[in-house]
Amino acid sequence: MYEHAGGDAALHRLEEIFYAKVLADPVLQPLFGAGQPQHVEHLTWFTAESFGGPARFTEKLGFPHLVEVHRNLEISDEQRERFEALYLEALEESALPDDEPFKRAVREHVEFGTAVAQQNSRARDDSELHPLDAVPRWTWDGEDAI
Repeated sequence: MYEHAGGDAALHRLEEIFYAKVLADPVLQPLFGAGQPQHVEHLTWFTAESFGGPARFTEKLGFPHLVEVHRNLEISDEQRERFEALYLEALEESALPDDEPFKRAVREHVEFGTAVAQQNSRARDDSELHPLDAVPRWTWDGEDAI
């Protein structure tokens, strides 16, 4: 999926478009605050690794970082749904491939990721965290291939 998407440059463009939408959105902006300059790069690393590209997210940040940044955010259903909608809007605007298998795999990846983030954001302790403990490797058929 990484190569089909167009590699780092294409995924970075997608994450730039998405992040600009998030920071301007009244539903999601409270979760992201004023933004962080490195966030687009981190999102790019995560998506690239998930889609079969280089493992920079794991090597430079590690999966526990992802768990910690979501802790105590108390992500609402509305915020989760809005995140998914804006991501798919960004996908449409980013000039990435628009074939249905790719769009379906991205949509399923985002739906899975937001479910994990939401669960982790509401966990009162480690026992309530989602069992995922590594960056998922997403496949074309939408199945998580950890």
